[in-house]
Amino acid sequence: MNSRLDPEVVDEARMPASATKSYVLDTNVLLHDPMAMYSFAEHTIIIPMTVLEELDQIKDRRDKDVSREARIAIQNIDKILANASTREIQEGVEIFSPVGGDDSSMGTLAVYPDQLLSHENETTFLRTNIHHDNDNRIINVALKLQEEDEGAFVCLVTKDINMRLKAKGSGLLHVEDYRNDKVLDDIDLLASGKMQVEGSFWDRIEVVTTTQELRSTIHEVAATALDETPYLNQFVVDQKGFVGRVLEASEECVKLLDLNPEILMSQRVWGLTPRNLEQALALHLVRQPELAMNVLIGPAGSGKTLLALAYGLQAILEEKRYNKLIIARSTPPIAEDIGFLPGTEEEKMAPWLAAFEDNLEVLHGGDESAFGSIEYVKERANVQFKSLNFMRGRSFSNAYIIIDEAQGLTQFQLKSIITRVGPNSKIVILGNLAQIDNKYITPLTSGLTYVVERFKNYAGSGLMHIDGIERSELAAFAEENL
Repeated sequence: MNSRLDPEVVDEARMPASATKSYVLDTNVLLHDPMAMYSFAEHTIIIPMTVLEELDQIKDRRDKDVSREARIAIQNIDKILANASTREIQEGVEIFSPVGGDDSSMGTLAVYPDQLLSHENETTFLRTNIHHDNDNRIINVALKLQEEDEGAFVCLVTKDINMRLKAKGSGLLHVEDYRNDKVLDDIDLLASGKMQVEGSFWDRIEVVTTTQELRSTIHEVAATALDETPYLNQFVVDQKGFVGRVLEASEECVKLLDLNPEILMSQRVWGLTPRNLEQALALHLVRQPELAMNVLIGPAGSGKTLLALAYGLQAILEEKRYNKLIIARSTPPIAEDIGFLPGTEEEKMAPWLAAFEDNLEVLHGGDESAFGSIEYVKERANVQFKSLNFMRGRSFSNAYIIIDEAQGLTQFQLKSIITRVGPNSKIVILGNLAQIDNKYITPLTSGLTYVVERFKNYAGSGLMHIDGIERSELAAFAEENL
């Protein structure tokens, strides 16, 4: 397993041939990815005792997401260290693949008893006190290891920016963010679901094989005709009106489903028609029954929530494809535990899912009895509002599932949600990477980014980035200028 945490180039003259690489993990790394200890290839992972103490405190919190990840991290550590002696635990225990079938070592894991250290007479270490000691204790472990063996590569891994600054300022040579969850080096490289072709697409085509399958026209062209490597269900759009969806792609050829732009723009779902081509392409993808997952990303006001909700209602009430519509989102950190709110789970979630109520008003605001229509639709479509904190461990069959505000979820959290999707169900994931409110998540490490890149070549998923803001001219101006 190749580590993505290999350090920057190190002065070879300072390091003996036998020099090892040791990574000291901060608590937030294990909360962000409870499987992080398996991501460092053959290197040594050191977990300070302070980290174990923090995990122990966090595992009993009422914060369902964080406490669950703390428990998983503790269980993984226990699995590795279960049969080791105290001496072995402090010196390092070999790590093997968590899924079995591979007897090769994946490095070693050691627990450092930092509570026994005393740096009162050592000016090179950070002071600790009763209020702000944990970060400093963890940094001091890395500083101590670096001092004990100048030839060894010792790196502190933390997602806390300020902690990284403190460590560097204290003389630690190697400090890094946890990057194993990064699938891209630049967010501008994130797949958008659409390939824009300059001029006419057909001007660059020398040989084409066109076939007719029922009402569908499919073109097979050479892959070299495209400027970039296409992925499944990506759209190819030129400036002359051609729109094609990638059905198959190889190094030699690409099969494109020919789509009529006028038909795309005239789609009507639950009384709603698209206002721009990107909305039309997104709606086309969501309507495909063979796609079990759709990812719609874009700025606030681009219409992704409205499109997903409109088709969900039509798919349940008119097309009879699903039995229920489940709407879920992660609650903000200030209210991770919704228990303090009165009422049922749906009533507790109402403040965080008001956006869907607003969109229901858009879809039914013109009805003679708007409130009655909305309540009637919610009842008939079996609309259920859920907190992601309570979706773990369940299986959803015959359901149309909308996950809102997915940009604030880690890859681990999104994985645990997507794996809940049962037979004859569709999940639509919505998000805006410009509105991340989790201090440990960036656009590059967001679970939404991870899902986009990992699923773009999966035949059962479709992606569309909707750029245009159709909410209002004011919203469009604010998004662009603020």
